[in-house]
Amino acid sequence: MSIDPRVALSSLTTALEEHLIAASNRRGDGDPSVESAFFAVADAFEVYEDALYEAYNEVTPLQVFDDEDEEGEEADVDEDEDLEIVEE
Repeated sequence: MSIDPRVALSSLTTALEEHLIAASNRRGDGDPSVESAFFAVADAFEVYEDALYEAYNEVTPLQVFDDEDEEGEEADVDEDEDLEIVEE
C-alpha cells in the first residue's frame, strides 16, 4: 500500500510543528515530550522519503542519523544536529 507523498508531507510538517512546541516548553534535559516529538519527526520524515521515492523515484537532500550512526565514528556535524544536507 502506497502513501500519497502530500499526505506524508503534511504529517511531517505536523510532526515538526509539534517538535517546536515541545522544545519551546522543555522542562529540562531529557524531557520525554521533546524526545517523543524528536522521534516522531524522524519517523514522519522516513515515511515521507519512502512515499516520495515510491511515487516519483525521488529523494530529499536530507538524512536522519541515529545514535548508532555516530558511535565510534567522527561526526562531521554538531552532536545536536540530526538532519544533514547530503550532496550527490
